[in-house]
Amino acid sequence: MCGIVGLYLKKRDLAGEIGELFSSMLICMSDRGPDSAGFALYGNEPPAGYIKVTLRHEGDDYDWQVLADRFGDRFACEAELQINANYAVIAVRADEGALARAVADIDPALAIMSIGRSIEILKEIGSPESIVDRFDIRSMRGTHIIGHTRMATESAVTTDGSHPFSTGMDLCLVHNGSLSNHNRLRGLLERAGIEIRTQNDSEVAAGYLMWRMQQGDTLPEALEAALEDLDGFYTFAIGTAEGFAVLRDPIACKPAVLAETDDYVAMASEFQALADLPGIDEAEVWEPKPARVYTWGEAN
Repeated sequence: MCGIVGLYLKKRDLAGEIGELFSSMLICMSDRGPDSAGFALYGNEPPAGYIKVTLRHEGDDYDWQVLADRFGDRFACEAELQINANYAVIAVRADEGALARAVADIDPALAIMSIGRSIEILKEIGSPESIVDRFDIRSMRGTHIIGHTRMATESAVTTDGSHPFSTGMDLCLVHNGSLSNHNRLRGLLERAGIEIRTQNDSEVAAGYLMWRMQQGDTLPEALEAALEDLDGFYTFAIGTAEGFAVLRDPIACKPAVLAETDDYVAMASEFQALADLPGIDEAEVWEPKPARVYTWGEAN
């Protein structure tokens, strides 16, 4: 089952509206995914030379300021800190590997949800509406956002098993469907140095794209290769720092609809999630074709 929504704003002066628009879209997908929900928000870049890590702790009483101070000492810079419920986004002057090692050294109980210049991933167990309220999504700003509501038919209801999944700098994926060859691919990716933290096949798909891009593929090229290498049925929405992409498998049995205006591109599993967007009556609305890669922004 599951539900996917995505919104890419073509005009940066609309960034302050993204949270309100996206919240309605995500809640609309509650029937498709009542178990958990999550999203990847892009934008809000830190100063030049800094990258962000989004961290999760089980409890709501974690002393994030102490952690940020320790990061600042380790990297000899002033750490930027933003707290949201049991999550925090910390920005420091570091590279991806050094930042991940610092988290493991300072507090291995923390879960890294994403690392990048732009991306922030937040997800939890609960209804989509409860997630919107928990993280105050309506007040958020950004350039684009991708979300997922999960019906856990194949595995336990856990935060780790929820979407989105990120397997590298500023890359994330949400997935509706199932892959039949993910266990074989998991071994290949782990031997290539791609860390797969859960048993969810969607994380394997995200890892596959990162692996292809590390070999020099553009995102569209990696997605074209996925049509050959990923066996199963799926609709993917993929986020990067510059934009987002959509891909359906060659059979296209999982639903998807796209809408585009001069102001935005929106994607959802069902049209009802797009019905209240401004200008939707004048939008170009269509069902993405099977086995065709769609990209917006500079996600190429």
